[in-house]
Amino acid sequence: MSTRRIINRLAIGGICTAVALAASGCGAGGPAATSGSAGSNTVNVLVEAGGHAELTGVAEQCKKDAGVDVNFVELPYDGMFNRLSSEFSSGNVSFDVAALDSVWLPSFKDAVQPIDELFTDEAKKDIFPALVKEANVDGHFIGMPAWTNAEIILYRKDLFEDAKNKADFKAKYGYDLAAPTTWKQYQDISAFFTKDGMYGTDVKGGVETEWLAHVLQAGSPMIMDGDKVVIDNAAHKEALDFYTSLVKDAPSGAAQVDWAAAQNLFNQGKTAMTRFWAHAYRQIPKDSAVAGKVGAAPMIAGSAGIGGVPGPWYLTVPKATKNTEAAKKFVKCAYDYNDKGIESNLGLAARISAFQKYQDQPGYESFKPLIETLNGKATATRPATEKWQQIVDTVLVPMLQKAVAGGDSATLLADAKKQIEALLK
Repeated sequence: MSTRRIINRLAIGGICTAVALAASGCGAGGPAATSGSAGSNTVNVLVEAGGHAELTGVAEQCKKDAGVDVNFVELPYDGMFNRLSSEFSSGNVSFDVAALDSVWLPSFKDAVQPIDELFTDEAKKDIFPALVKEANVDGHFIGMPAWTNAEIILYRKDLFEDAKNKADFKAKYGYDLAAPTTWKQYQDISAFFTKDGMYGTDVKGGVETEWLAHVLQAGSPMIMDGDKVVIDNAAHKEALDFYTSLVKDAPSGAAQVDWAAAQNLFNQGKTAMTRFWAHAYRQIPKDSAVAGKVGAAPMIAGSAGIGGVPGPWYLTVPKATKNTEAAKKFVKCAYDYNDKGIESNLGLAARISAFQKYQDQPGYESFKPLIETLNGKATATRPATEKWQQIVDTVLVPMLQKAVAGGDSATLLADAKKQIEALLK
């Protein structure tokens, strides 16, 4: 199973379960819908399993305000790309709006319509900068972000506020124990809590996103700078060396740890800190060992500033739809009532103001750190190449697994560069 699929089952499809753990049987496609006829007030919206919940409130409001009825067609993540590819290629689509994973935009850029008119100056100011940039492909805006996510720092408040821990930490390191604001502090805290069956943090060798966030924080584009592969530059090596340095304060078997495993470790009280998608803060089970004991902090800055890798989904309108007007009305409704997504189980949005509306309410303490991370100077989306998922699955994850198992970073990065260049030919 690819890393990207794991991310999306946790961040979107995972709302099938209370703890947002990956589950392969989360959604079902059902029969194909028929695209609305020209002038129809009914639109068919294709979504990944779980995305329906994020857009239900929007659909209800759109019916009231714009008179647009919505039929949702849900597919599991594994099959959605193939369905999109098939219908876009045929020129005969069964949907009027499609929710696309951000990494699919380059693949389908020629099959969807520009929606430049929806990206007013006012609208762009209320969407995180990295998402505005990603939505613009070849000079046109082709997708409106519906929801996004990013990794932040989750930590055990009960451990950090314990009087003995505070005194012992201050005596050993010379400063107060608190949520880390530098990576040196993160290293110190990780080392301090690694004892008596507890670990300070986790290291996820099974996913690429955290290492890439460190690359951004070190001041380099991820993997590619334009058409040039730069994975072997100093920033990538610095990031990889730091990432692997944490293995000594993480549970064993780091090469196999993915999102689900890391979430389990934290919720079971095995790790004092984790870098994890912000939505997980609100989905800690009530019977978890850490329920009510968790704090949230922004992703930590490197030399280039705070940097994270967002995980957005975009609403797009296919060129082949016969119902463009109603489809664009729905996309506009999704922007206008973007905060409705926060009322769903997953609880995410894409507009800054939507997160700000809830950030001071009890239970939403992760939102301020998430806003700060998504607005980070170094925050950037993944490279705009249709080969991205193949690069992740066949190059990046295998390389990270070797790195956290003790492989030489310079050699691994040099080999990865050759492999990526071969894939891009």
